[in-house]
Amino acid sequence: MRNELGQSVDHFKRAASIAAQETSATVTPKFSAARDRVQPAATAARDAASQSWDSALAALTTASETVRQAGKTTKKATKKELKAQEKQARKLQKKAEKASPRKSRTGRLAGWALLGTAVGVGAAYVARRRREAQWEEYEPVSRAGGADDAAFEPMEPTVYTTANGTTTDPIKQDPR
Repeated sequence: MRNELGQSVDHFKRAASIAAQETSATVTPKFSAARDRVQPAATAARDAASQSWDSALAALTTASETVRQAGKTTKKATKKELKAQEKQARKLQKKAEKASPRKSRTGRLAGWALLGTAVGVGAAYVARRRREAQWEEYEPVSRAGGADDAAFEPMEPTVYTTANGTTTDPIKQDPR
């Protein structure tokens, strides 16, 4: 009984490895194709996010410089010096605004269009998979490249049971 259980476990392990190989061979090309389709959209979104981050960082840097300059003024500073510093701060602020242009309406619209396209492609892919799954059971099954039937055959036993007892080699069967 222990020997039969061992054979069953070996059979199960072989069946599981064959199933894993077949699944991998089927899923890997589809997964790679989907990744190749989504990659350009993801790259464009990443680039857009990094550009807006850089412009925000530039604006914050100039604003912090202005605050620091304003903090250096003391009570002894005259009105003329304060006015000159305010003028300098306004100039720096204008430079910062020119360096980082605001995001236009067109850019925002393009971003939404890109997002809609990505969602549409994903929905079309899911709909196609569902449609194919409905007709899959009617497709003819091909045996080419499938699992090897020999893998499911039982192994030759190493212990033989006879009416007179058990032996490990069928040639050495001695009647008692």
